[in-house]
Amino acid sequence: MNYRDIITIEPGKRRGKPCIRGMRNTVYDILDYLASGMTYAGVLSDFPYLTEEDILASLAYAADREKQQMLIAGL
Repeated sequence: MNYRDIITIEPGKRRGKPCIRGMRNTVYDILDYLASGMTYAGVLSDFPYLTEEDILASLAYAADREKQQMLIAGL
């Protein structure tokens, strides 16, 4: 799975934040739900139009972004 096929960034949507498949759900939303203790099943139940692949893509995007930040910082 390549998160680049799922995560979209559109300047006019959610102020250019990375979103799931062009929808209004952002990567931050998904990460926030998981960090607050929601399970994958809970997220998928509350948002039936999302898939487990969307959640995994959000995690992969966040991991890649963190890695890029470390490279920029020279760590």
